[in-house]
Amino acid sequence: MKELRKFDTKVQHLKYKVLREVAKQAWNNTLTENILDIPKIIVPGKIPTMRCCVYKERAIVAERVKLAMGGNRENPNIIEVIEIACDECPAAGYEVTDSCRGCLAHRCEDVCPRGAISFDHNHVAHIDKSKCVECGQCSRVCPYSAIVNRRRPCQNACKIKAISINEEHSASIDNEKCIACGACVYQCPFGAIMDKSYILSVIDILLACEREESCKAYAVVAPSVASQFKYAKLGQVISGLKKLGFHTVVEAALGADMVAYEEAGELAEKGFLTSSCCPAFVAYIKKSFPELIQHISHNPSPMTAISKYIKDNDENAKVVFIGPCTAKKAEIRLESVKPYVDAVITFEELQALFDSRDIDITKLDEDILDNASYFGRIFARSGGLADAVSQALKERGLDCFKLEACSCDGIEQCKAALTKKKLNRLNANFIEGMACEGGCIGGAGCLTHGDRDKSQVDRYGKETMERTICGAISALKQPDAVV
Repeated sequence: MKELRKFDTKVQHLKYKVLREVAKQAWNNTLTENILDIPKIIVPGKIPTMRCCVYKERAIVAERVKLAMGGNRENPNIIEVIEIACDECPAAGYEVTDSCRGCLAHRCEDVCPRGAISFDHNHVAHIDKSKCVECGQCSRVCPYSAIVNRRRPCQNACKIKAISINEEHSASIDNEKCIACGACVYQCPFGAIMDKSYILSVIDILLACEREESCKAYAVVAPSVASQFKYAKLGQVISGLKKLGFHTVVEAALGADMVAYEEAGELAEKGFLTSSCCPAFVAYIKKSFPELIQHISHNPSPMTAISKYIKDNDENAKVVFIGPCTAKKAEIRLESVKPYVDAVITFEELQALFDSRDIDITKLDEDILDNASYFGRIFARSGGLADAVSQALKERGLDCFKLEACSCDGIEQCKAALTKKKLNRLNANFIEGMACEGGCIGGAGCLTHGDRDKSQVDRYGKETMERTICGAISALKQPDAVV
């Protein structure tokens, strides 16, 4: 139960147990010979299961193991559906509830374009699912609101409508629409949707650097770490990373300082920008608003910016990004990012790595993580990027440019802002887009999602020694810089 308290849900805990076991076998170089035993370890025969039988539960765990090892190589999406686990939700679609009064008007029947509605001897309506096209017209005209749309949790979570239900009644992801934000991963109550894991790649990197003296593994940690691992202190998390084998731990917030500085100059020059920091937001523009691609900032994400700096200054560096974001796993596949970031794992996966090596971070001394400015650190919450760009404009002497920022908290707000820009009705010159509600602190790969208090991030920002963006960037030139 102590393990479970580290997570929001039992689904997360099950996912973690699979990741931990796969990692444990990988460290010991026994994964190949023991892979078939992992489902039995996770689901022993003596415990009750939520499925029909222990054998189906183990079959689902076997699919989770595959995703923990990288998933389907033929599927370009980092989000995948475990079809065998996606069978417990009721069939989605429009249904007639007990509120139907059997009225004489029969408006629902009149508006149905496919003749899908019939009535029993009590005049109560029924919908023939084989004819229904889910247009929703019957629901709109019912005077008793007796016809409702039973949408699955994954469909409700996906605000860009990339999820549909296939003929086998399983969720199906449209890769042409999906932005890999991971909202469906967290919201699926049966854990039937998961993100592929790079945890084996990280272990390979750490083992290689353990063997080769010249190899150095760098952990680039997202600033939203301030809202995670609440059972320990941040300094203990940093010590835990070094105990895992990372040579140096660097704040992604330092990359955020670099991006804010450059983005301020680009904005002043061009007069209008959309941010480039959230890969899910950038993917959304490219897929759903292609006419606005020209306005995306040409700056890389903070992850890419600091990773490039590390690789430029250490040719033997291996860089692993650790954060709350599933979309980062998609970002590192981009040709512009591939050379700089070797792997991405989430905070969930980091917890599994700690425990796979029996590292209790609560018993470690505190190490220091202090590279970035306050403004770089507050990138973790919605509105933080706009605040940082405003500060960078001042520090660069460009405060004659009046920043009119539109900070979008979640993909629905992003859609609204982009639509207004497309129609030339947006009263702003900068769109800060965050696909997750709350910003990065609401990312799908967080250990806990319930507390999205922005004050935590601000408090973490105020703890830094560097008070300005320029100060943080200048510190990189000092002899004791991060590389």
